Amino acid sequence: MALDLSLVTAFLQVAMIDLVLAGDNAIVIGLAAAGLPAEQRRKAIFIGIIAATVLRIVFAVLAVHLMELVGLVLAGGLLLLWVCWKMWQELRHTEESDRAAEEALGDGLLDMGEDVPEPAPSGGAAAKRTKTLGQAVGQIVIADVSMSLDNVLAVAGASREHEAALVLGLILSVALMGVASAYIARLLNRHRWIAYVGLAIILFVAVRMIYEGSDQVLGHALPAIPLLKTP
Repeated sequence: MALDLSLVTAFLQVAMIDLVLAGDNAIVIGLAAAGLPAEQRRKAIFIGIIAATVLRIVFAVLAVHLMELVGLVLAGGLLLLWVCWKMWQELRHTEESDRAAEEALGDGLLDMGEDVPEPAPSGGAAAKRTKTLGQAVGQIVIADVSMSLDNVLAVAGASREHEAALVLGLILSVALMGVASAYIARLLNRHRWIAYVGLAIILFVAVRMIYEGSDQVLGHALPAIPLLKTP
């Protein structure tokens, strides 16, 4: 059986796209789940991966039609930007709560000569007090909609007539999210600065989607305006 070079090329392109975008999705899931207790964190990650998988399957089935909808990428980018804003607010709130707790411990316990308990891991205890499982899942699902849309549109553009490449890419992206999300969540729960790096990556994806979506909308809107039509 001869090896279809175009299929191999399409799959390699899809694999690279999935490697980047599934990584972004894993960062979103990990970042949203990082402030939860261990048991709830596992639930949030599991729900996030299932939601992303279902959305990717649905979007993959509708990929051809989705690529024809003007403004969909722009809407997805704006939605992801909102998620980014909410996560940034939570990070800032967690930072302020941790700082206030440390100051209270320093002013009170040190003066009394008592042992100061070891501070909670960066991004840990305060986040657990301020975030619920429902809030984390809500953020994950909203982000999954945007990022799954971005993923499938990019993959559909690369795979074109090769459905096998699209299916293999879907399997690859789900596997990557499953492996990466739990690790990222544990890492972010210990080191808050990494959360800001992840947030910057999500912001970049959102801005890129808004830019590409705006370009698509303007490309369709401008020719429809009589004054802007070239003779």
